[in-house]
Amino acid sequence: MSLIPGTVGHGPSTDGRGVNPRASTRLYRNGVCVSSDLTLADISAHLTDPASVVWLDLCRPTADDFAMVNEQFGLHELAIEDAGHESQRPKLDRYASHLFLSAYAVTLDDDSVTLTANEIAVFITDKAIITVRNDDRFDLAPVLARWDTSADLAKHGVSFLLYGLLDHIVDGHFAAVQRLDEAIEQLEELLFDEHRSQIHAVQRRSFQLRKNLVILRRMVLPMREVLNTLLRRDLHTVNEAMTPYYQDVYDHVLRATEWTESLRDLVATTAETNLTIQANRMNLIMKKVTSWAAIIAVPTAITGFYGQNLPYPGNGTHWGVLVSTALIAVMSTLLYAVFKHRDWL
Repeated sequence: MSLIPGTVGHGPSTDGRGVNPRASTRLYRNGVCVSSDLTLADISAHLTDPASVVWLDLCRPTADDFAMVNEQFGLHELAIEDAGHESQRPKLDRYASHLFLSAYAVTLDDDSVTLTANEIAVFITDKAIITVRNDDRFDLAPVLARWDTSADLAKHGVSFLLYGLLDHIVDGHFAAVQRLDEAIEQLEELLFDEHRSQIHAVQRRSFQLRKNLVILRRMVLPMREVLNTLLRRDLHTVNEAMTPYYQDVYDHVLRATEWTESLRDLVATTAETNLTIQANRMNLIMKKVTSWAAIIAVPTAITGFYGQNLPYPGNGTHWGVLVSTALIAVMSTLLYAVFKHRDWL
């Protein structure tokens, strides 16, 4: 469900009834969803009902959409400006009549290579929650499913709706961290592969994982402040009955943050270990090459000595050839045994 595609400041968005014909709306009364097709007049009427709570979703909103919502809910101009622009920092801003929340849902592809962040802005009032998405990549279907399967909590109104949204977002963060952890474990197995035929793959994979962790950290870390602020009693956004659920989400945020930090250190350590292993392999290769060069130097020296144009013992005789050959064999074997004993070969 989405509005007519467009950019902020262009194009009409309503059908004459006061809402976009493809906008998503829901009306909850006493914890039960009683309607999913509200007009602006309907929203106005239900906002005065103490038993009613309204959810409105704006996807690809235009300036007219924001003007319509602002007229009804009295939103702050700075909050509207933030909602209309992408790449906001995850945050919770407090205004006189409402709260403004910015957050990101993240998804990781099957190969744990590409991390996608989908932004969502949320206006939170006493009687309504308004979600704003700049595109439809942020799928709200799982959030709606959470709302529908928790009828016993839906009676808590906005506090419950916001909890369902945040719980879905944070669960996505946690799942992404877990997938990255599994990818790092696979990288460690590749790192200590005896054949080491994929050195460049380890380097490339380490860079990709570290990049994803940096991006994920920017999404996860500010959520601690968001949840911590929501749990403040002076905001009166989270009622006492929903406080344990928000504390559970806050605990998941802390775990995801700590896990992300530890994985960043682990990836950095893995990259350093990879360089160390390569240096050790190079030292081992140089040690073997040097040892073989020393062994080869013996017959080279002996044959070079006997090749001089001067008389020497055994010159021109068969026993002289045998002596030189035996000397080469004995000295080479002796050097090989010494180098092997010292683990130079």
